[in-house]
Order: sequence, then C-alpha cells, then structure tokens
Amino acid sequence: MAVTKQMVIFELNQEEFGIDINNVKEIIRPEEIRPVPQSSEFIAGIINLRGEIITIVDLRKKFGLESEVDSDTRIIVVELAKAKVGFIVDTASEVLRVEGDEIAPPPKRIEGIQADLLQGVVKRDQRLIILLDFLGLLSHEEVEEIQQVGEEVG
Repeated sequence: MAVTKQMVIFELNQEEFGIDINNVKEIIRPEEIRPVPQSSEFIAGIINLRGEIITIVDLRKKFGLESEVDSDTRIIVVELAKAKVGFIVDTASEVLRVEGDEIAPPPKRIEGIQADLLQGVVKRDQRLIILLDFLGLLSHEEVEEIQQVGEEVG
C-alpha cells in the first residue's frame, strides 16, 4: 500500500516544487529582513519572528537566479540543525496530498539543482512538481554559517 504524503507546493522561477509538510514550521509573508554583513550572497539576512531571530535564505540566489520579491513572495520556515531557517520563495500556493506511487524517481539534474537534493517528481494532470529535500539543501558549512549568524545576533 502506497503511503500518502502531504506536500507544501511553492513556486520558484515559474517551476513548481514540493516539500514534505512535516518539515515546514510555518509560512509567512516577508517582513523587514535585516542584512547581515559579510555573509554569503544567498543569505538575505535575519528577521525577528515573535522574539526569535531567524536567518533567511533567498532560494532564488541559492539556485543562481536573480532575487525578486513581490506581494506573492513567501518565507517557508523549517527546522534545520536545531535552528529555524526561512527560505524565500516566489509563492506558496497549496498543500497537496501525494500518493507514494505518484512519485517518480528524480531526473539526474534540473536547472542548477543537484540530483541529491531531489526526492522525486510528481506528474499530475499538466503539472510537474519537483520534490526537494530542504534539509539537504545547504551544505554542512552553509548550515554552520547560518547557525553562526543566528548566534551572533541572537
């Protein structure tokens, strides 16, 4: 029997991606993001979310795309190495139930995304949804940098 997963669907550069809902703490609208000097280019900065300092990663920059923020932009907050991290995405549109047998193996590479970050793809109607491993999205060194940014300001 196939296992049903719930995926949060978001867009980045007109591509649809999914992340397991169990990894998502919350989805928020961007607020004032304060830049952090001398941090990696993909780190947009930090926010104060109800008294907790959260490092924000611009997923467009992480994937080598031009950064864009508009009224549809959202931040997906996940727990990563015992710290909350926010990822800026173009939109976060829905929660989708996906049957395990709907998930096809991932292609070798999709526009600048390493294969080990892909958990699979879901083909539904005319849609192609790329399932990402958010927890593997950042290297060990990048996670350490994000933790340091949070500690320095927190």
